Amino acid sequence: MVAGYVQEHIYRHPWERVTAANWKKYADPEHRPLLSHVVDVNIVNRSVDQEGGQLLTTRSIIVNAPGPWWLQRLMGTNVCQCLEESIVDNGKRTLEMVTRNVTLKDFVDVEEKCSYLPHPENSEWTLFRQETNITCASMPALKSMAAKIEQKCAEKFQQNSVRGREVLEFVCKSLERAETAAAPPAKPQLVVNTQQSSNIHSHSYSKWRTFERAEFVGATL
Repeated sequence: MVAGYVQEHIYRHPWERVTAANWKKYADPEHRPLLSHVVDVNIVNRSVDQEGGQLLTTRSIIVNAPGPWWLQRLMGTNVCQCLEESIVDNGKRTLEMVTRNVTLKDFVDVEEKCSYLPHPENSEWTLFRQETNITCASMPALKSMAAKIEQKCAEKFQQNSVRGREVLEFVCKSLERAETAAAPPAKPQLVVNTQQSSNIHSHSYSKWRTFERAEFVGATL
């Protein structure tokens, strides 16, 4: 049996900002408590595809082991190592990630697929989609409760996903403030009061006509 769920979220930020925030999410100290389930994150490999120009990254992510405490005791550890493989295509403005656990596979198998794409109705927004599948191993000791364990794991993963999106929103806003502060100041614009300009023009024209009439009168005397 497989427990799975699909979640979508709209970030009201451009794709470039959201994907930049994705790399900073786990390093944000202010909101680190929201991601307390993540123990450690390290880049294992990073390269650029010579043909397509995509950025390929593999990260090792150590998280608290899924499931209740008694299951962690049965597994003999309270942490789980996962590998996240991602592809960034700046030309197409896509970021796709696949994360799988590499330890505890004798007990549980988790696969998570995520994508960040420009929103189809607003190119300045980003659509995030997450698909997660959880499968408990077919062990006699767990057979009777496998479905419950999968459901509990799914609920916990969903809670962690919500926290992850909250942190990413915070990082996006922080990047937006930094972009605004770094932007060059706007050039001052000359604002012309049309009514005042019209009054000045009328006054000047009136003085000129008065002077013209005076000259004409003087010439005829």
